[in-house]
Amino acid sequence: MAELVKTRPKFLNLFEIKLPLPGWASILHRVSGAGLFLMLPLLIWLFGLSLGSQDAFDSFKSIMDCWLVKLILTGLLWAYLHHFCMGVRILLIDRHIGIEKAQARASTIAVLTVSLVLTLVLGVQLW
Repeated sequence: MAELVKTRPKFLNLFEIKLPLPGWASILHRVSGAGLFLMLPLLIWLFGLSLGSQDAFDSFKSIMDCWLVKLILTGLLWAYLHHFCMGVRILLIDRHIGIEKAQARASTIAVLTVSLVLTLVLGVQLW
């Protein structure tokens, strides 16, 4: 019976753990959700500027000409697309679709690929 007891680590160092690809995608899902939540005031403010008066819209256009704002919005675009695609993957896993190891890895690669390709396609429209 003593042989069945596994020794547990005394501390958890995430940099020493070899995390599988679905684990990294899950962490990115949480990070993208937190980023979207934290940047929501900026998005609401920009949305309000775009729908306001002509002067507010002119301010919006001048703000959108800044490369830093475009870079931030491109990052938010990726965060939204990754969060959406990963959310669909998680819903499928909740329905017990794609829970095998090979299928989980393939669906993770598909999520990462689709979110990056869509970010590239839609990001070209932004720039």
